[in-house]
Amino acid sequence: MPPILTICNTDSLGEQIQRAFPETRVVKALNTMRHEIMTNPALVPGSHDVLVCGNDAAAKAEVTRILKEWFGWKEVVDVGDITGSRGLEMILPLWLRLFRIYNRAPFNFKIARMVLDA
Repeated sequence: MPPILTICNTDSLGEQIQRAFPETRVVKALNTMRHEIMTNPALVPGSHDVLVCGNDAAAKAEVTRILKEWFGWKEVVDVGDITGSRGLEMILPLWLRLFRIYNRAPFNFKIARMVLDA
């Protein structure tokens, strides 16, 4: 500890999967939380986010629909194309440290942002 990532900065597992299967509509999601929270976001009180990325807009829209309708996610943040999986995968070392600090209690991330007037 802390863990290291063997693939990071200039590549990601999400990108490698997309390159290996170029016709597949790869969407990266649900890898920034414990498995219980993936299908039951209400385990963490208050508003919190699930992050998604991928090259195909229709595939991301379908994943977003499933996350909301099947699992009850209210906040889905699209972080862009499949290169966004670099950041999602790099959350793991931070997540593991927080997991130890919070003694395995369910937790998740919230993207706080200020909305500017147009």
